[in-house]
Amino acid sequence: MRLPNNVVAFAQNDVTLYEQFQDYFNHKHNKVGHFDADTKLTDKKSQLDESIKKEIAKFSNVASVEGIAPEVLATNPMYQWAAFAIVGAMVDAILPDTVIDSIGLYTDLRVGGFGDSFSFDIEARDLFVVSKYGNGARSAEVRKQFKGQVNIIPENRQITVQTSLYKVLCGLEDIADFAMKAARSLETQMTVDAFTAFNAAMLALPNTGDDQLRIAGYTQEDVVELCQKVTAFNGGRKAVIVGTQLALQNVLPTDTNYRYSLESDYVKIGYIKTAFGYDVMVLPQVADHTVDFKLALDDNNIYVLSPSADKLLKGALEGSTLSHVQPAQATANLTENVTFSKRWGFAVATSAIAGIITIA
Repeated sequence: MRLPNNVVAFAQNDVTLYEQFQDYFNHKHNKVGHFDADTKLTDKKSQLDESIKKEIAKFSNVASVEGIAPEVLATNPMYQWAAFAIVGAMVDAILPDTVIDSIGLYTDLRVGGFGDSFSFDIEARDLFVVSKYGNGARSAEVRKQFKGQVNIIPENRQITVQTSLYKVLCGLEDIADFAMKAARSLETQMTVDAFTAFNAAMLALPNTGDDQLRIAGYTQEDVVELCQKVTAFNGGRKAVIVGTQLALQNVLPTDTNYRYSLESDYVKIGYIKTAFGYDVMVLPQVADHTVDFKLALDDNNIYVLSPSADKLLKGALEGSTLSHVQPAQATANLTENVTFSKRWGFAVATSAIAGIITIA
């Protein structure tokens, strides 16, 4: 995984800690092919903890001194700043790639610094009209197309977590897992925001007439027709059938005599990888932590889109993850409120077309 430029700049080109955190995160969440499988997770954890301590000491310019207890060093304001600034950089090291895993099929995500302009040019989808003209005509009716442009202004989001800095810096609370949970919280909310915008746009598609792109009820004929239409109007870029694993279980031949063996994809992974000449891809389901045991992605919809065409959704991820701390001395129980801030935004802006089939 490539580190974002702001993380490399923050690390002053010594990126050992952030590469270790990427590897540890991917290993812990079993992102196959993105971590060193030869080293045990417990060994990586020990190495990561040691690297975090060294990084804090480097940035705070307060090295551990023999005979001085860690909790005494922790009262240094520079030590406090360094600890959570490093957590913010660790979050930035993994956030763009983890989000892309969830929403990359339909989202063009752009990462920039604070104050950057997030402008997306939208090409015209239509071709030029070809007309019959006589041999003596100098030119046909003039045609011209213009690009559209969409600007996205990211909005700030925050997480405020109560923690004991003393325990964190003394190893009684794990700063690596603290950073991981912050990253997963931001990743989950970004995924939910992106899917909500995407799903709302799909549900607003026309459902009658020749321009029908929204279909109620699954049939094999409807899927194939919609795939053909999406492929043709996206310049021949082949359509893909997309949905949650539960939704994709419905993508089966209409023929009632169809049989599948115990060795088939449908039995092994829960859906067919290729159906009717088109690839089938799963959107990983996401937990909605605002309601107990609710899932965020809609299991009742199957989407047909062309990932290689202009992405349906545009996203902007602005600036570094910022943190600020309310000092422990300001609270009666000597706990600290740590707030992480991140700016992002999504908008539906595309020249491509897509379709949706509502199962129920």
